[in-house]
Amino acid sequence: MKPETLNFFDKVYEVARLIPYGKVTSYGAIANYLGAAKSARMVGYAMNGSHGKDVPAHRVVNRKGLLTGKHHFDGTNLMQQLLESEDIEVVDNQIQNFESVFWDPVKAL
Repeated sequence: MKPETLNFFDKVYEVARLIPYGKVTSYGAIANYLGAAKSARMVGYAMNGSHGKDVPAHRVVNRKGLLTGKHHFDGTNLMQQLLESEDIEVVDNQIQNFESVFWDPVKAL
């Protein structure tokens, strides 16, 4: 990977580490905060590579609250279990009351 890609990934990890317990954000919200509004997919790639980096990747979902990255977690329902342990309700791979648990880094930081 190019150094600028790794640098972007590090910035994604920094933002993801700031997501409060019991809150979630989206790939696009992180990309937007980083000034790369069309780079939601790159944020997803960063989350896929975040294992072992102390990043709460389970708190990053798609813009509709779907657990689209769940297959990158060990175990069948680990992403859902991690969210539920933070009192976030998940039904059919979708966060319930998404607006009430959504954390927007543009507004929060």
